Amino acid sequence: MKRYPKTEQYDPAWICENWMGPNPLWLLEELCQHLDLKPGMKVLDLGCGQGLTSVFLAREFGVTVFATDLWIEASDNLRRFEQAGVADRVFPIHAEAHALPYAQDFFDAAIAIDSYQYFGADELYFPCTFSRLVKPGGQLGIVVPGLTREFEGGYPDTLCKFWSGEMFSFHSKDWWRHLWEKTGAAQITACYNMEDPKQLWRPWAEWAKEHRGFIDVEFLEADTHGDLALIVMSAVRR
Repeated sequence: MKRYPKTEQYDPAWICENWMGPNPLWLLEELCQHLDLKPGMKVLDLGCGQGLTSVFLAREFGVTVFATDLWIEASDNLRRFEQAGVADRVFPIHAEAHALPYAQDFFDAAIAIDSYQYFGADELYFPCTFSRLVKPGGQLGIVVPGLTREFEGGYPDTLCKFWSGEMFSFHSKDWWRHLWEKTGAAQITACYNMEDPKQLWRPWAEWAKEHRGFIDVEFLEADTHGDLALIVMSAVRR
């Protein structure tokens, strides 16, 4: 996709081997337009999955990345980082988001790509955990799937048959902004819906249907009113 030129330099087959949702490099490249990352910074990549975003951060910005995930074993990610030639700058950590082995104020930046919705919709997570991991003046950024607006029933009527479990963490950009802003812990620097979210989502959906039997294609096609969103939010810790 031409609007993400850095991602275009990466092997599509490598991305498909390792993605766990809509192309995380597109989402990360969009977010990075609102971050100021410099060589030598320490960056938390929370919910990094199989490490695509961690490799990208190390290669494109020269930062040191702590690639943290619960679902993927650290040893498996280490092999991927070695193969990508970034094992000297990317450190795999196996940890749950509420039990992170990091000191307060340790990071220069913390990001979460297509993962924050699983743990960060908790009212306490941002002020008590996520924001505290970065030093004052440090940067925070997420990209999450969500909705264009809040619905009385919690989901659009056209998508009700798909809504269960973790889907209830889908919210609007205004909901996410308020969740962070009301804490006073950070100043929001960007908060918006990405353009053409279903266009960004569809390559993963089609791949996942063919290779995993997932129903993401049907999910996207059921969204006849354009209620789905991919939300970008960045902030600076006060």
